[in-house]
Order: sequence, then structure tokens, then C-alpha cells
Amino acid sequence: MKPFALLALSLAAFAAPAFGATDIGTIKLHGDSRTIPVRVWGSTAALNGLANEAFSAHGRYSVVSSGYAYDIRFTQVGAAEVRVDVTRGVGGGRVLSQTVSGDSARNALLRAGDLAVERTNGLGLKGFFTARIAFISERTGHPEVYTSDLFFGGIRQITTDRAIALEPRWSPDGTKIIYTSYYHSGFPDIFLMDLASDTRTTFASYRGTNFGAHFSPDGGRVAMVLSADGNSEIYVSNAQGRAMSRKTRFESVKASPCWSPDGSRIVFESGQGANPQLYLMSAAGGTPTRLTHGLSSYCAEPDWSRANPNKIAFTYRAGDGHYQIAVYDFAKGQAEGVSKAPFDGLNPSWLPDGRHLVYAARSAATSVLCILDTETGQSQRISPPSFGSCKEANVWSR
Repeated sequence: MKPFALLALSLAAFAAPAFGATDIGTIKLHGDSRTIPVRVWGSTAALNGLANEAFSAHGRYSVVSSGYAYDIRFTQVGAAEVRVDVTRGVGGGRVLSQTVSGDSARNALLRAGDLAVERTNGLGLKGFFTARIAFISERTGHPEVYTSDLFFGGIRQITTDRAIALEPRWSPDGTKIIYTSYYHSGFPDIFLMDLASDTRTTFASYRGTNFGAHFSPDGGRVAMVLSADGNSEIYVSNAQGRAMSRKTRFESVKASPCWSPDGSRIVFESGQGANPQLYLMSAAGGTPTRLTHGLSSYCAEPDWSRANPNKIAFTYRAGDGHYQIAVYDFAKGQAEGVSKAPFDGLNPSWLPDGRHLVYAARSAATSVLCILDTETGQSQRISPPSFGSCKEANVWSR
């Protein structure tokens, strides 16, 4: 059996036909008039470029040179300090003037940008510019794990295994990455990487497949899928991979377990063949309840928003055969598609404002990472062409 066949459900989207003729390029789709026009400026070329990229990726804003509601300026005042000044319109009153420190001038600007967003968006949204991502890139010719800030600064290659790596997930405190790799045995095992010491430990290596590991919100537990008993089942362990407890007991293939924000429930995908659906169960186990009905015969890769506990983003197969992003809203009791693009949209991961998410946009030629505004459908690429094919991003924020 081929290695990828062992992970049939979690990898089904990447095994499916890809759409698009050449490259995805810059993506900007379905914006509308519910945006705030802003002029954005940075005191250096690097800061100016980053500030414009960040605000252009935010669906609440449109970056303009005239007719703006807010003038947002970033001035570097130290090696790792940036002052943000926000005024209303041309010659209007001051809204914000504050010096922000960071790990670098770049990080300080992103922090300052989040302050500007929180003072001007008018909807109570939290800023997301300082979020970080872990993702898979084939930059070296092999799928390896990387981390970076949201706009691909401070890129760090985490693995050098020259083996298949999958599904990197942050620990809640941002100090560790848990992921699946074929590095050790030629079969999928789960590994834990300590980012401070670059120390890797084997987290789960049972007979069969071990994949889909995901930390609970408090960092004390990990949900994963193991097939040690013959069928793929969801298990939960402590943060060290011990005290393993089986939570499901039925024959359908399971994948992609994800915790609710309060850690009391787990959503996962399950089904036969190429037709999974989302199911919900208590973190203690028990009979799961089917969550998705009617939208599509394929619903997979759920990610539960911590900022908005009513929303779960996931991948679904649309009527034209493309894979797109949908959001299940508990308040509405239904799921709706939020992306409509001429390419596949996969692997959604929420940003901390509960409105935007990072996802992989896949054409026939490549896979790139983008930010999607789930309210307007606006989508903008964040992974640079020089970085090659990127996918399976997972977001971390303070």
C-alpha cells in the first residue's frame, strides 16, 4: 500500500484533481463596499511595504491614496520600536499615537498595526497581524515544516528530514510544534518539536498509522488518530503522549480531530471512501453527532474558532468539483460556503479575530497560502512565489 493511502481522509483533498491552468498569482476576490478606506505609510521602504501588505489583506479595509477615512502612519523610532499615528481623514483629529516595542522593527510594526485595527475597525475585531503560522513547504524539494510570521518574515525551517511531513500544529503557548512524519519508519508517526531547544521527541509511534495530532486549548491533552487496534480511531493522551485513551469505537475512517475552545468537545471528520462528514462528540468520548448535512457529500478538515466559539471552518466539495471553504455557524444551525474561487481552497485555520482565516489555494501548478475574509470572500496571497508550494498552515497567536 502506498504511504498516502494510509491517510485516505486527511489527504483526500490533495489527492483530488487540482484546478487552474498555470499559477495562482495575486488573489483578490469578492470584496464589497463594507470596507473602510485608509491611507497607510511606513517611514522605511520595508515598513511601508509590510504595512500596505498587512492592511490590504484585511477585509475590513481598502488601501487608497485619497478619499480615506483614516491616515495610518508608522515611524521607526528605535531598532525594535515603531510609533503608530492615526488621524481621521485629511487634517482630521488624532485617533491614536503610541510607540510600540517588539522583537524587531518588523514585529513592532505588526503589533502597532493591530492597535490601529482595534481602534478603527468599528466592529470590535481583534487585530491578527502578529499571528504566526506553521506550514508545509516543498521549497527544498521535500515537504518540510516551517514557521514564520503571518507575512512570511522570520522564516524558520523546523525539519530537515527529506521525508513526508504533514499537519504541523502549534502548542497553545507557541513553544512546540506537533506534526506527522514518515521520517522514522517509513510509516506515519507523530513527533513533537521543542522550538527553543530544537529537540525532537517521538510522541506516538504505534503499529499502523499515527497522525492528526492537535493540542487541547489548555495544552494539557492531545487528540490524534491511531490505527493500532486495526481501525483508525480518535485517542486522547496527556501532553507527553502518555495516558492514551480511546474515544471512538466505530468502523468508519476518522481524521482531523479539533478541540472546542473550552476543551469540552471534539469535532472530526469521518466517513467511508471519499465522502466524509463532520461529527461532534464529547472530549470524554461517547456517541458522536453528525454536524454537517446538505451542503456537500465531502466535508473535512475542521478548525474551530477560539475567538468565535459558534464557528467551525472546514473544506467542502462544491458543485463544480472544486474544493472550497465553508463555515458552520452554531447560531444558525447550518453551514455556508465562504469562498468561491477558480481553484481549490483547503486546510482552513482561523486567525484570532474570528473573521479571517489562512488557507491553502491550490491550482494545477502550485499551492499557496492566502488570507480569506469569511464575511466578504476577499482572498489575498501571503506566501511569496520564491518560496514555492506551501500548504497545511496552522495559526498561532498570543
